[in-house]
Amino acid sequence: MERRAYTTDLTDEQWKLLEPLMPPVLKWCRPRKHSYREILNAIFYKLRNGCAWQNLPHDLPPWPTVHDYYRNWRIDGRWQKIHDALVKQDRLAEGREETPSAGVLDSQSVKTTETASVKAAVKKGETASQRSDTMAESR
Repeated sequence: MERRAYTTDLTDEQWKLLEPLMPPVLKWCRPRKHSYREILNAIFYKLRNGCAWQNLPHDLPPWPTVHDYYRNWRIDGRWQKIHDALVKQDRLAEGREETPSAGVLDSQSVKTTETASVKAAVKKGETASQRSDTMAESR
């Protein structure tokens, strides 16, 4: 019985991109019960909806199976390869280069420490004792 598709399911185009990244099926192992595509569909469902592993819908592979694949793929680096392949595909579909050419760092979100303010005072020509006196007054 075929299940209804979720919005997080892989498209055929996405699956063609990711299928070569999947580990080979070994001949001496028992036959697979769930396809890699269904495992990925379950992982994407969980990540998109933010549910607990135990709350995956019953028409997807069992959560312990899905979790084991996700964990193993994160450890062996396969998950990063999957991520990178999908990001490249999205960027190309939007008419952009495969990799970003620039990055932005918002200085408002970078916290400084007292050490940084002392270094700034030294650059201004203040002595460390003058700066610490000023800091003590402001507290």
